[in-house]
Amino acid sequence: MSMRPDDHRRKWDKDEFEKIASERLKAELEEEERSKKKVPPVKRELLKQREYKVDLDSKLGKSVVITKNTPTSQSGGYYCNVCDCVVKDSINFLDHINGKKHQRNLGMSMKIERSSLDQVKARFASNKRKLEERIREYELDSRLREAAEEEARVKELRRERRRDKKRKLQEGDEQEEETPAQSELAQIMGFCGFGGSKK
Repeated sequence: MSMRPDDHRRKWDKDEFEKIASERLKAELEEEERSKKKVPPVKRELLKQREYKVDLDSKLGKSVVITKNTPTSQSGGYYCNVCDCVVKDSINFLDHINGKKHQRNLGMSMKIERSSLDQVKARFASNKRKLEERIREYELDSRLREAAEEEARVKELRRERRRDKKRKLQEGDEQEEETPAQSELAQIMGFCGFGGSKK
C-alpha cells in the first residue's frame, strides 16, 4: 500500500495481492489433493429387501399425553431412530423409510443389484416348490377332514344299530309280557293299540 502526501485515497499494490491470492489457491488445491488421497470414496451397499415388518397399526386409535419433558421418540407420530426424526402420519413415514435420506443413513445406495440368470432360475424353482408344498398341505388337510367325517359316519351308524337292537329287544320283552287273555279283553273293550305295532 502506497500513500502519497498529495493524495488522500489508498492505492493498492495489485502485483502483491495477486501473488498472495495465487499462493492461497495453490495451498487450497494441495489440501484438497491430500484430503482426496486420505479418504477413500464411500462404498455403499446395494438396496435390499427389508427384513422386518413396519409397525403402523400399534398406535392406531390411541391417545397420548405429551408434556414438555416427553422425549421425541414418544411425542406422537412415527419416530425414526435411524434419522432421529418424527413423522406425523403413516403415509409420510413410509415415504421417509423408502426415501434416499433414510437409506443413506442406513448405509445403502439407491441402486439395486442386477440378478443373474441363475438367480432367476433358482427363485422360480423355490416358488414352484412352495406351491407344491401348499398343494400337498391342502391335500393332506382335505384327506384328514374326509377321514374324520368318515369316522363320524361310522360311529353314527353303530349308534343307530345299537338303538335298533335295544328297541327290538324291548319290543320282544313287551310282547312276551302280554298274555293272550289280556289281548282279547283289550280287543273287546276297543283298545287294540295306539298304532305303534301292526299285527
